[in-house]
Amino acid sequence: QVQLVESGGGLVQAGGSLRLSCAASGLTFSTTRMGWYRQGPREEREFVAAITWSSGATRYADSVTGRFTISRDNAKNTVYLQMNSLKPEDTAIYYCNLLGGDIVTRSYWGQGTQVTVSS
Repeated sequence: QVQLVESGGGLVQAGGSLRLSCAASGLTFSTTRMGWYRQGPREEREFVAAITWSSGATRYADSVTGRFTISRDNAKNTVYLQMNSLKPEDTAIYYCNLLGGDIVTRSYWGQGTQVTVSS
């Protein structure tokens, strides 16, 4: 059974930094991509960043480009999100996502970690 466990969320002042981690376990198939999404109060879940597992290619939402960096550790099946210059509008629950599968690609989600940025 695939499990994604996020950590690293918390409360930080505007301009500060946080580093999120997401460790995947129970993988019996190839990982295609891992990424981060977020959902603010009264908002829909939105894409933040993603990394292709094999090549390391990255993609970011316009709102976080230049401030957030996604990286991976293949050996640990872990993805990270370094968040710098945080803004109050970054406040949200951050969810880890994994896409993978050998025949059928499936999507898996973590339980989420709260990030709160105070002004």
